[in-house]
Amino acid sequence: MKLVLLGPPGAGKGTQAARLENYYSIPHISTGDIFRKAIKNETELGQKAKQYLDQGKLVPDEVTNGIVKERLAQSDCKDGFILDGFPRTVNQAEALSQILNDLDYELDAAVNIKVNDDEVVKRLSGRRICDDCGATYHVDFNPPQEEGVCDQCGGELYQRDDDTPDTIKERLEVYYDKTAAVVDYYKDRGSLLKIDGEQSLDEVFADLKENLKEI
Repeated sequence: MKLVLLGPPGAGKGTQAARLENYYSIPHISTGDIFRKAIKNETELGQKAKQYLDQGKLVPDEVTNGIVKERLAQSDCKDGFILDGFPRTVNQAEALSQILNDLDYELDAAVNIKVNDDEVVKRLSGRRICDDCGATYHVDFNPPQEEGVCDQCGGELYQRDDDTPDTIKERLEVYYDKTAAVVDYYKDRGSLLKIDGEQSLDEVFADLKENLKEI
């Protein structure tokens, strides 16, 4: 199963991608995780990416496309993958199409998880992430057993710089300006699958599995 997950920031793409990864036994590929690791390690790429991410802006295509191509060429992607956070522009979608063609892959579906703006702000402003293993929590919807501590590894939880309300609104503006057109790109090609992201996590996942059975 070769999938792209679409939707605004805070739609739950990462959460559902992790579930799909376990269900289908295929890798979840998040460009955000790659960038955050580089930022934490203070690499040249990480420092460059941080300038954009902290402002809620997109990392340049020439950087992102190269990372994705290199990752998809690895052997564990042969039987499937879940792309989360890419493509974010029509140019990236076209680049992905070329990448898949070069690798002799065919995309099964682009899944659009739909959530309204108010819900996005509520979700993201309460999000907390483990500094060690990357596990995601929410102060209201999915709190850790001990405040500020990861249930899985005991690591410290933090709030991303781009999860403040003002930056979230900037990210939504970027999404509607750049990324929303990607939904139309896949719709025009007959590969778009729409999912209501305002259901519970379990309901969204059940909806995903049911719709993907028909592909």
